[in-house]
Amino acid sequence: MPVLDDLSGFEFEDVMEDVFRNLGYENVRQAERTADEGRDVLMEEVVDGTRRGVVVECKHTGTVGRPVVQKLHSAIATFEFDGPKRGMVATTGRFTGPAIEYAERLQRNDDPYPIELIDGADLREIADEIGLDLYNGRIEILCDETLRPYDPATSVAAPVEEAFHDIDNIESADLPAPHSHVTFRPVVAVTADTNAVFETSVGVIHRVNDRSRFVVHAERGQPRTASGDVSNLVVENLHATVDLEADRFEDQFDVVEERRFGQTQTEYKDWAVDRIRKRHTTTVSYTGDNNVTYTKTCEPKRSDVSVQSIEPVYLPQVRQTTELQEYAYPYEYFAAGPSRVTTEDGIHQCVHCDTAGDDTTYTYCANCGSINCDSHIKTERLEGTPVCTGCAVTERFAFKTKYFYDAENRDAFREEYASMPFYEKAMENTPLALGTVVLTVLVLLGLFASGGGI
Repeated sequence: MPVLDDLSGFEFEDVMEDVFRNLGYENVRQAERTADEGRDVLMEEVVDGTRRGVVVECKHTGTVGRPVVQKLHSAIATFEFDGPKRGMVATTGRFTGPAIEYAERLQRNDDPYPIELIDGADLREIADEIGLDLYNGRIEILCDETLRPYDPATSVAAPVEEAFHDIDNIESADLPAPHSHVTFRPVVAVTADTNAVFETSVGVIHRVNDRSRFVVHAERGQPRTASGDVSNLVVENLHATVDLEADRFEDQFDVVEERRFGQTQTEYKDWAVDRIRKRHTTTVSYTGDNNVTYTKTCEPKRSDVSVQSIEPVYLPQVRQTTELQEYAYPYEYFAAGPSRVTTEDGIHQCVHCDTAGDDTTYTYCANCGSINCDSHIKTERLEGTPVCTGCAVTERFAFKTKYFYDAENRDAFREEYASMPFYEKAMENTPLALGTVVLTVLVLLGLFASGGGI
């Protein structure tokens, strides 16, 4: 198969590791390289409820003869695995007649260690199945599944309506339909095991035994790890994906956009392995046989990291904008059915200051459409409803500033105020009313004192 000829033997083995993982085998990993630069792939499969170990010999050669298959048969017998075992030989070329006859005889005789042969022609069929680019030996990403962009039990607008629930002076039923834009963003969920032991003359000084599971944003450019909340959202909902069919979502959203995966699955795997190795690299201090303290940087080898799965999926990012008179309120989140992670909340934010977050009380001003914190919302004097400091018409009456929807309401109150008796005007002006009370008390005390009462 000339398209793979440019790969080295080790690169071909790397490719086959990815191939078997994509075919659904579990715990796929590479054994240690031996002196002759051979390296087997070890993995497991579950057939009819029984877990079976599989040992793979990869041969990047034009022809594979019977001795290779016989050698693998012996290797399977000595492979430590608690359960049934079998083998495979994968090659970019072809098998000789004796090699094929030997493998078939093992099958006919119900040998406990049967061997499957995969030649270059078989690899071409597998390549079409899993998206293998035979020209560079990399696994392409074939993905048509997405997390749900909305909860089918409610409506697309439900998250926005819920966000408005704790905004005073407005009901969700009074909200206009938000403009909705969904972008299907590619991500990959990576699961990998790291098993590394670091030894010196004094014995084991450090050990790593860890399983990592994280999500990577997989658009064009450098991959980046998703935040913990987004990673949990993806991982917890991978079992509930739906087909990504743009037409079905165009009926629900005003704009539907789909981004493409920026790199191959192989490149994301390599990036993830490097990231995991870096995360587990540490400097260890230990005491040598001569009682001298030494330091050693312990960095896992690439062979210490076994990528168990790379699961591509689309993660919907929904941006909804609600227009209320003079203002527009964006609300953006990553969605997975009824679950979501908010990335922008323009609803719980005062339009007049930097106050933001859902731990503050906000009030809607029906006069202009603004959402306001307590410092920027007042009570309209004539109608007794909220009005914001940004749009209100104000006027001082004695010592007190009054707020009005407009000049017409202000003028109406002027007439009302002019006809009020003194005590009602005093009640409209708290400082004036308190001052009057204090003055009255002082006058009475003065009269009482002058009358000889003290």
